[in-house]
Amino acid sequence: MRICIVDDNQKLGQALKLTFENKGYAADNFTQSLKAQKHLLLNHIDYDLIILDWMMPGRSGLEICKTLRENNIFTPILILTALNGLHNKIDVLDSGADDYLTKPFLIPELLARVRALLRRPKEAKPTTINVGDISLNTATRKVTVGGREIIITLKEFGILEYLMLHYNEVIGRDMLLDHVWDMGFVSFSNVVDVRINSLRKKLGHGVRSTIRTVRGIGYKLESKQV
Repeated sequence: MRICIVDDNQKLGQALKLTFENKGYAADNFTQSLKAQKHLLLNHIDYDLIILDWMMPGRSGLEICKTLRENNIFTPILILTALNGLHNKIDVLDSGADDYLTKPFLIPELLARVRALLRRPKEAKPTTINVGDISLNTATRKVTVGGREIIITLKEFGILEYLMLHYNEVIGRDMLLDHVWDMGFVSFSNVVDVRINSLRKKLGHGVRSTIRTVRGIGYKLESKQV
């Protein structure tokens, strides 16, 4: 899962970015609202969630939210605001945002709201995803194979989750990079192949689904004969 954070407070934005990355999400942080809006209009498909600060110079979070909705971009949006009056809350929701959180806030609540929003984007994503005998829980970050829990890294979890959500589809390396790593990552390496090989070993050879390499393109999670 990849999150876009737009907040002119550089320290807060960077702290949120690190918090999300420590929880296994990929995150990009923007401090300039106009630059962020332009980026989101062109690259919104790369994100599963957008977090906007309301009060920013240039363009407010509400103005960015309205612009995105007017352009038929329906990525879930969470607004951060120091304003907590009833009319302020109504303005946030009427702008097209999916949720809001008033400052100051506690990180556990922010993470809980993010998890809730990620469970109900364009296509309602379930908490538990099952493919073959692989089961992945997006809330607890627990993965089991044939009922046996396996321990995987945060990046491996992100890769497996994306492949399971797109079961039987060919997923390019660039798509995995876009959804599991942030935009500052340099892709001139075999990092995806290394992570995939490690994931294959941890999943084992007897599962009813396997990650197949599609030469020159990427990977595909598909059924196999056991």
